[in-house]
Amino acid sequence: MTNYDIFNGDADGICALLQLRLAEPRDAQLVTGVKRDINLLSQVQAEQGDRLTVLDISLDKNRDDLRRVLKAGAEVFYVDHHFAGEVPASASLKSMINEAPDVCTSLLINHYLRGAQVAWGIVGTYGDNLKQSAEGMAKNTDINAQQLQQLENLGIYINYNGYGSDIAELHFHPAELYQLASQYANPLDFIVDGAQHFEQLETGYQQDLSAAQAVEPLIATDAIALFELPDAPWARRVSGVYSNDLANQNPDRGHGVLTAKANGNYLVSVRAPLNNKRGAATLCRQFATGGGREAAAGINDLPADMLASFIDAFKRAYP
Repeated sequence: MTNYDIFNGDADGICALLQLRLAEPRDAQLVTGVKRDINLLSQVQAEQGDRLTVLDISLDKNRDDLRRVLKAGAEVFYVDHHFAGEVPASASLKSMINEAPDVCTSLLINHYLRGAQVAWGIVGTYGDNLKQSAEGMAKNTDINAQQLQQLENLGIYINYNGYGSDIAELHFHPAELYQLASQYANPLDFIVDGAQHFEQLETGYQQDLSAAQAVEPLIATDAIALFELPDAPWARRVSGVYSNDLANQNPDRGHGVLTAKANGNYLVSVRAPLNNKRGAATLCRQFATGGGREAAAGINDLPADMLASFIDAFKRAYP
């Protein structure tokens, strides 16, 4: 019998697993990757009696492999907040799926554990740019305002680390970052004891964000703003957190960040207006490699000849 922990390589996926394994320790094979690598169940050849924990990856994108591992006799615990579609009916599947725009996987695991590891839950929720939800989780704890800011920064930096076209572009492999952090029940202790890791992420984030902020918009109106970043590792690393930064600065505006790819196509990050967290997943699912959630979504490979169609759809989504 083999245990597998399968999780998105961003802050939400990592912090969801941190909470779960601090509360319910289990030796398991780690299956993860860059944030956009979500077809992770395809990497698991499950057998009868295996136990799979799946965190923060779209069930819709993994449905066939989920059915395969269930048919093989595995037990699956599946927790996510992205568009799911049809959930297979099986006595061997326990799922917690909530697509509400103010919910993330770290928050769902925090509820599941009744707040047993709430500090890591807060980090993951901040990482998913759900500031109000994170602050709500911090109420009735002894975390002060300064510490809360540290947790927010850590969430942003862990999330930033997950972006890139491949593992080589990241500062840390997500599995390595999880293992480093898993030594600490309190993320504030990780920030202090693992200062060199925290500072490496912080420095990289600030450098890449500064480069993105120097880019002029392709389109900028009261309703939407669209930016194009070059085909470069720094641009791929920062694309998601830069999208979040734009959304936080202009909460009534929809935002899109296009990152040029070597094949001539685009990687796309979309953020719905923070004051109306709807439509991002619906917009991105109109395109073949698109998906996500209503507040934040993306397209992995937008053909260059479909850019005009995307811009038109973007304008219709946020008139």
